[in-house]
Amino acid sequence: MSNFKKFISTIAVGIIALISEFVFDQPKIAFWLIVLVGGITTVSMFLGMIQTLKSGKYGIDILAITAIIATLAVGEYWASLMVLIMLTGGDSLEDYAGKQAGRELRALLDNSPQTAHRVLTDTIEDIPVSDAAINDLILVKPGELVPVDGIIIDGESFVDESSLTGESKPVEKTISDELMSGSINGDTALRFKVTKKAADSQYQTLVKLVKESEAKPAHFVRLADRYAVPFTITAYIIGGLAWFFSKDPVRFAEVLVVASPCPLILAAPIALVAGMSRSSRNGVVVKSGTTIEKLARAKSIAFDKTGTLTEGKLFVDLVEPASSQLTSEELLRLAASAEQESSHILARSLVSYAKDAKLSFYPVSHLEEITGQGIQAIVNNQLIKVGKAHFADSDTAKTSDQTSVWVSIDKVYAGKITFRDNIRPESKETISALKKLGLKKIMMLTGDQAVVADQIAEQVGITEVHAQCLPKEKIAVLEQAVAADRPIIMVGDGVNDAPALAVADIGIAMGARGSTAASESADAVILKDDLTKVSEAVKISQDTMTIARQSVLIGLFICVFLMLVASTGIIPALLGAALQEIIDTVSILSALRARQER
Repeated sequence: MSNFKKFISTIAVGIIALISEFVFDQPKIAFWLIVLVGGITTVSMFLGMIQTLKSGKYGIDILAITAIIATLAVGEYWASLMVLIMLTGGDSLEDYAGKQAGRELRALLDNSPQTAHRVLTDTIEDIPVSDAAINDLILVKPGELVPVDGIIIDGESFVDESSLTGESKPVEKTISDELMSGSINGDTALRFKVTKKAADSQYQTLVKLVKESEAKPAHFVRLADRYAVPFTITAYIIGGLAWFFSKDPVRFAEVLVVASPCPLILAAPIALVAGMSRSSRNGVVVKSGTTIEKLARAKSIAFDKTGTLTEGKLFVDLVEPASSQLTSEELLRLAASAEQESSHILARSLVSYAKDAKLSFYPVSHLEEITGQGIQAIVNNQLIKVGKAHFADSDTAKTSDQTSVWVSIDKVYAGKITFRDNIRPESKETISALKKLGLKKIMMLTGDQAVVADQIAEQVGITEVHAQCLPKEKIAVLEQAVAADRPIIMVGDGVNDAPALAVADIGIAMGARGSTAASESADAVILKDDLTKVSEAVKISQDTMTIARQSVLIGLFICVFLMLVASTGIIPALLGAALQEIIDTVSILSALRARQER
């Protein structure tokens, strides 16, 4: 039975009991009706408490059980009914508040694309999204959800990506732009080529993250339960002393009735769900309440470089012929002609740069790509090699501190082309914000060369750099962090970052352009290609934990105050039970502040 149905059932029994006593003058019937409901609830709570203790957690249920039994024992059965209404009503209110706080997360699940329009030679067919294959041509009509990830090949439109990235403004999309599944097309039809199957697309990745976030328990809830021990002891001491000095057992029941456990039961989890909801609205999916707590307490953070602190897009920096007999333009033209059919990131950057320079390409034949070395082809009746230095016959060429490719013509070294990766414009701002939020140790972990890494680190404000790190070396750096530097955050975007994201106390993946492996290994995923979301996630987590603790303590202080007042006999048991609802409402409203932008 749902908590709401339990609440309605308790209210119904209460109405019948009221009619029995005050209409038909049958107080015994009213008493036994309440005893029946109280007994069922008490047994249910007692069994739940045993399960809680078995799992190694401390529960607060013993206080509510004692209050029900004590009020019935001294004949205050109407007060017992109020306690029962409080318990079932509080659980119902928790469910409602949790649903309200988490609705942005669950909105992803409600919008799941089901159908795709596949374009064939002379017709269009509707297929299940799961049947869409890579390189299929898909039509997305105006106002429809994009079913799978892809690249636009025909059409221009404004696309709403707000449910994925938190960006409220529609984004203009044109030919060659990427489309994310789950985004909403604007007023113009688009045709795009599928780049990922439905199961690997952005939307389904997010759905999996949301399901994980709802399934994982929040660590702070367990911490809140530990308040139960001193709080319960305090309630029993106050109640016991009131009974001892007044010689009246009713006084004990009156104290326990106002000892509401709901600030502990409700406030912390509602604040955490509210904080996760706020993070989602800001473009960050946080998988669990545990992540919120760890982010709030984080002492250190480590960044990958390429694609995280930098844009992850390499641009041609310099074209350097080996002799004056070959112009920079001709060297670039030959290299770009050879590379025009390659999918390698450097090849794409090289070809793009040559096209921007409006160079015409030579015809290419006998193209051969040698894995891990480079590419060779006959270009303009010459054997052109583009790749690593030794592959391009560069025995005397010095290695470069920058990312480079070397070029040879007919097995004679002809020159090199160097590339640079631009720093994200928001990187320096993000590092500065993290320092202000209290993170003392900020590192860069990168597989790039030390000279390049140091240059990037100096520009963004990072002082500790670990360069030329393989994935296992990144893990070693994180594992060797001392206790004073923990919890430690790792931020990355690539497949090679996935192990480090999993090992760190908190892994944050740049999910907008990053790999699925990185997103699945991480504890939080940034949906928008914006590094400032890292500092926002930390700030939101700190706000959330502050509000969670405030909400718990506010409720407890009110409870203790009312217990002291009730110990004097001023508050009757029935009124004390009613006051519990006020305490619950205050705690829940306080916890829901975590949803608000600050």
